[in-house]
Formats: sequence, C-alpha cells, structure tokens
Amino acid sequence: MTELRSLLEVASPDMPRIAAHLDGLSHRARVDEVRSLGRRAQARLYDAASGFRALSLEDMVPADVPAMSGVTHLGKNTLPVLTHFAKVFARPEDAEGELWGYNASGALVGCVVGPGYFVLHPHAVEGELLVNYLRVPPRAPSGWPAILPNSARLSRVVYYGMQDILRGVSMHVTIGRATRGDKNMNAWFALCRQDLS
Repeated sequence: MTELRSLLEVASPDMPRIAAHLDGLSHRARVDEVRSLGRRAQARLYDAASGFRALSLEDMVPADVPAMSGVTHLGKNTLPVLTHFAKVFARPEDAEGELWGYNASGALVGCVVGPGYFVLHPHAVEGELLVNYLRVPPRAPSGWPAILPNSARLSRVVYYGMQDILRGVSMHVTIGRATRGDKNMNAWFALCRQDLS
C-alpha cells in the first residue's frame, strides 16, 4: 500500500500531512501515488479536501506558462475501465478568468468518444474550480484535437451536461467529483500537474 493510501485509511485524514507528503515526492512518485487511489480513497480525499487549500487558475496553469501552451495533469478516475487519463489546460490569450482544456484519454477513446472539451473557471464555492463541459472553447491551441461539441459521438454519454468540482490537495495535486444537473455523481478523479521545472 502506498503512503498516500495509508494516510487515507483513517476516518479523518490529516490534510496538512497529506499535502506535505505529496509535496516532498518526485514527480514520478507523486503520479504513482495519485494513480494508486481507488474509489473509496478518492471519495475520502475529496471530502477531506473541502476548504483545505484554495485553488486558483494559476495552480492549473502557472502564470509564467505562455498563453495557449498546454499544461498536462495526469489523472486517475474511478470508472470501471480506462482509469488513467489526463486533463490538459491552457490559458487563452484573450479571455480572462478562465482556462480552456480537454481530456486526453488515448487515440481510441478520443476517436470514439471525443476529446471532451471544457472551460475551467472559479466555482460558486470559494477556493474551488469548476470543469464546465456546458461550455466549449471557441478555438484550440495548436496541436490539440479538433473541437467537437460534447453532444457529438459518445461524448453525449460521457461529457454532455457534466460539471466537475475541483478541490486543492497539494501544490501539484487536485481531487475532483463529477456532477450532472447539479447532482453529485459517484465518480471521482485525482490529478497531478506535470513537472514544469
């Protein structure tokens, strides 16, 4: 069992200790720990992270990253299959207060389902961010997949009508929960931002 999973075995996880542990790891070790988390651990982490570490758009795309340059966050979701994926975020040149992004889930999923484009912006709850699939960016950075509406292909089943709530865990790690129609779904995901050093 990884250290992170062990820290999440208790009824009330110690978030400062979890954050310090994750911040002290190498990028590869941090990704491995995040991707070790199953459904129960992710749900517990999401609940424990409420109000712990306020998130800003700069946590997802640091201010020194050029506009329209993608920053990858490697992830693990709680779906039955294809649990490893990534969300890629970029700061637009001419739209303040939001980031644009898509889901990178491999060529087959991208072809059959679609890229799952979204706009990221602050959530109504202070310190949380909202991955909003109800909005699609007007254009994509160079090298990103073609933009499709989330009503196309199997995106209608996977992304259409969805909004994910993101909470901060550590400098590089966030935890999210999917919602649809203002109702929480039993679906969580953990993300780890790529090493930009």
